[in-house]
Amino acid sequence: MATQEPTDRTAGPRFSEAPVGATLGLAAALLSSIGTVWIGGLMLLVVADVIGRNFMNAPITGVSEIAARSVVAIVFLQVSHAILQGRLTRADFLIRRIGTHLPLARRSLEVAFALAGAIVFALIVWSSWGKTASSWTTAEFFGVQGVFTIPTFPFRAITIIGALLACLCCLYRAANMTEQPESAET
Repeated sequence: MATQEPTDRTAGPRFSEAPVGATLGLAAALLSSIGTVWIGGLMLLVVADVIGRNFMNAPITGVSEIAARSVVAIVFLQVSHAILQGRLTRADFLIRRIGTHLPLARRSLEVAFALAGAIVFALIVWSSWGKTASSWTTAEFFGVQGVFTIPTFPFRAITIIGALLACLCCLYRAANMTEQPESAET
């Protein structure tokens, strides 16, 4: 008879035990994967532009516009996954030090951080909604008309979708925050 290894309950619920977490995790992983593929495509586009510009005197039109919009889109595609994994960039040396002596204080700080993130991402959704709807109805574009244009709606929609999912992920982390072992943070 096989023995099961004990599960570590200090790291929060496993995705398989939390259907909401599994759904959020799947959606976040999907968006993050799209963002990763987008990074690869953007790198190929920039390299092709550099080669075309320097060796063939034929730059690719619109690369700078695409790259500028892509960076923002990629961030919003990948931020929810970083939130769920507890991998957002921050200076956590103080939180770790507090956590070694006062685990409840650390947990409170982590919940406050997650709730603050949820508020910020909700405000991004709220403030972006009108511009996104307007970009859809007016067929807004960026670039130089007659040279290179691309619609702004897909990029604005990615911002809203990514921020909405990030807000939900922050709320999920806040609701399911338990003390995490030191090894989970490295």
